[in-house]
Amino acid sequence: MTLLITLLAAIAATAVWRRRPSGRFSAGMLALIYWGAAIMWTVDEAFVVASQGIAGLAGDPAGLLDGALLGLSVVALGLIIWLVAAAAKGRRA
Repeated sequence: MTLLITLLAAIAATAVWRRRPSGRFSAGMLALIYWGAAIMWTVDEAFVVASQGIAGLAGDPAGLLDGALLGLSVVALGLIIWLVAAAAKGRRA
């Protein structure tokens, strides 16, 4: 679930960035943050499959809820980092 949420955030940030690539609040850095997180979760899932087989991906409902909360936390933290960086960029200009 974490991978899915992070991938959706990465795709959305990339779409926003492609639509308006310049400006103080450019979503390019936000897209890179989310794509980096998505790559990290992809590698994590690949290691789960390598060690436990495809059955390792099936989770219980509590595990899915934990994954969803972790995914939302990752998206929120990426957004906070992006906003702080944009505010710092605005002060330098």
